[in-house]
Amino acid sequence: MGCDGGTIPKRHELVKGPRKVEKVDKNAELVARWNYCALSQEKLRRPIVACELGRLYNKDAVIEFLLDKSPDKTPVEAASHIKSIKNVTELNLVDNPAWTGDKESIKGDKYDDIQSACFICPVVGLEMNGRHRFCFLRNCGCVFSERALKEIKSEVCHKCGVPFQEEDVIVLNGNKEDVEALKKRMEDRRLKSKLEKKSKKCKSTESAPRQDITEDAPGPSKAKNGKDCINSSSGERQIIFTKSSDNGNSSVPGKVSKAASTTTKRSIADSEKSEAYKSIFTSHSSAKRSKEECSNWVTHTAYYF
Repeated sequence: MGCDGGTIPKRHELVKGPRKVEKVDKNAELVARWNYCALSQEKLRRPIVACELGRLYNKDAVIEFLLDKSPDKTPVEAASHIKSIKNVTELNLVDNPAWTGDKESIKGDKYDDIQSACFICPVVGLEMNGRHRFCFLRNCGCVFSERALKEIKSEVCHKCGVPFQEEDVIVLNGNKEDVEALKKRMEDRRLKSKLEKKSKKCKSTESAPRQDITEDAPGPSKAKNGKDCINSSSGERQIIFTKSSDNGNSSVPGKVSKAASTTTKRSIADSEKSEAYKSIFTSHSSAKRSKEECSNWVTHTAYYF
């Protein structure tokens, strides 16, 4: 049934060709990027933060995402590279005095200018609506247009005066090439920070055993103040530590001074030498006595015979 009323079907009605790719409205895409959070899809409100890839988020949404540790947590590609709050930077934005979007109620009978934005560049005055390229500095979080950074070249922030380098400039909502370059820079930065942390840990572990060795080893004061003494009764040596004052005399009563220690050392040496001499003298004297007794005995025996 059909085709009985004299209708002539056309080729595009009978032959199905490839489907046309639906084009995204550029204006709607710009509004979604620059006016809404990339994580929660809510409207951007202060405090606003940006990641190392140049995406805009509400700070509350990022904190909730990081605190959510449940296993049923859905992975989000827009925030998969955010591991801590240190990976995002809070932005210092300048309000647009000509923007009245939130001040007046929208009734539907008024034309909404999509190109108007909440924030502007503090140097040039361009609106941050996506028509112009904007950047922010990682050190301070100040936001400028790329035109302002190119026209007024300096190594110091135009707003707060904080020094920065080219690596600290991050493009907001850049194209695919910008995102790839920022991703590579982010990975290099994180790898460098990990290596620095490992080197610090190695240095701390090496310094700990050195401190233990120095604590165990005797100090110079102990080696100087320690003196050997011999007990007269047992003959054992004892070490006496004395605390010497600035004048060289002992400040603590009952301790031996340097002069006393030297006299004790000399007396010990003299006693040892005297004992050695006594032993040698006794051995020689006993030998002489034995010889004299033998000679006397020989003479007596010769006399009797």
